[in-house]
Amino acid sequence: MPILNQLITTVLPFIPKTIVGQVAKRYIAGVRLSDGIQVVKNLNEKGMMATMDLLGEDIKNAGETELIRNGILSILQSIKVNKLNSNVSVKPTQLGLEIDKELGYHNLNTIIKEADRLGNFVRIDMENATTTDDTLTMYRRIRADGFNNTGVVIQAYMRRSETDVRSLVKERANIRLCKGIYNELQSIAYKKQQEIRNNYLTLLEIIFKAGSYVGIATHDDYLIDRACEMIQKFGLDKEQYEFQMLLGVREKRRDAIVQNGHRLRVYVPFGEKWYAYSTRRLKENPHMAWYITKAIFIR
Repeated sequence: MPILNQLITTVLPFIPKTIVGQVAKRYIAGVRLSDGIQVVKNLNEKGMMATMDLLGEDIKNAGETELIRNGILSILQSIKVNKLNSNVSVKPTQLGLEIDKELGYHNLNTIIKEADRLGNFVRIDMENATTTDDTLTMYRRIRADGFNNTGVVIQAYMRRSETDVRSLVKERANIRLCKGIYNELQSIAYKKQQEIRNNYLTLLEIIFKAGSYVGIATHDDYLIDRACEMIQKFGLDKEQYEFQMLLGVREKRRDAIVQNGHRLRVYVPFGEKWYAYSTRRLKENPHMAWYITKAIFIR
C-alpha cells in the first residue's frame, strides 16, 4: 500500500481536474455559500452541528485577504439568517499572517467581532509548524482584547503539544484536538501511528482533567473508543465536549456517535479553491490516496 500511495500522489498533478472533482465532491459541500448552507441544514436535521470553512490558505496578496475576510463575514451572517447550528473556521494564512502579522490580526479581529455580535464562535485553525507560535499569539491577543468566542487547534503529532496544552488549559481555552496532517520533520513530530495515538490520549486526558471544552476531532475507532471510556470515567456532561469529523468521512460511525447521545460537529468546507484543498490533503496524507482509490474502483 505505501508504494501505491506514493504513486498516486506522484501522478496526481496529471489526473484531470474533472476526475479529482468527482471524487472530492463527497468531501466538499460545493463552490457557493448556498451549497454550504444546504449541507449544514441537512446535518442539523440529523441532530449534528457544523463548522463552515471557506476554502483557501497561504494567501500572498493583501487584496485577496480582504475578499476572504468579507466572505467569512457573509457566512456568519447567513448562519444567523438561516438559524443554523454552525460556527466558522479560519486559517491565519488565508487572512494574511504570512504577508503582514498586523494585517492578519486585523482581519481576524474583524471576523471575531462580527461573530461576537451575532452570538457565534470562530475556530482559529492550526496550520504547519512554521505558523504555530504566531497562531497561538494571535489567539491570545484576541482573548486579551476581551473576546471569548474563539478557540484554537492542537495537533497531537507535534512533540510540543503537551507543553502547549498544559498552558492553554490554564487559560480555559476551547481546544480542538486532532492528529495533524502536515508533513513535519521527525525531530518535531511523532511519525508512528501508535505514538500519535498515545499522545492524543495524553493530551485529551489533560484537557478533561482541567475542565476545558474540547472538540475530539478524529475518525480513528481506537481514539473514539478510548475517548468514550474517558468520558465515562470522568463522568462528563455532554455539554463539556463534542466529537468532530470531516464531511463525507466515516458517516456510519458518525451517525452511531450521535445515536449514543454524544454531540458531534461536521466540518463543512466549500468554495472555489476546492481543488487546491483536495490535492493538498492527498499530498500531505498519502493514506487518503488509498481511500480515494477505493472510492473510485470499489463500489
